[in-house]
Amino acid sequence: MFSVIKSIIWLVLFLVAAYFVLNFFGYAVNQDYFSETKNQCEEKIKECANNTIHKGVDNVECNFNCVDPKLIIKKK
Repeated sequence: MFSVIKSIIWLVLFLVAAYFVLNFFGYAVNQDYFSETKNQCEEKIKECANNTIHKGVDNVECNFNCVDPKLIIKKK
């Protein structure tokens, strides 16, 4: 149990340090990205579900790429 807590603390410290290093080198983290794109991703999933119902499992072409890493971290 102690090792799990210790690992979580190390992970949080690493993420905080990475955030400050990114700011130092002129990059900004878009913290609102996931809340802004949530509706778009849900719409893609609904369309894929409808296509699966209408075309069948064998002929479905779904695109589940909802996250674009280039939009999460941007150069200032």
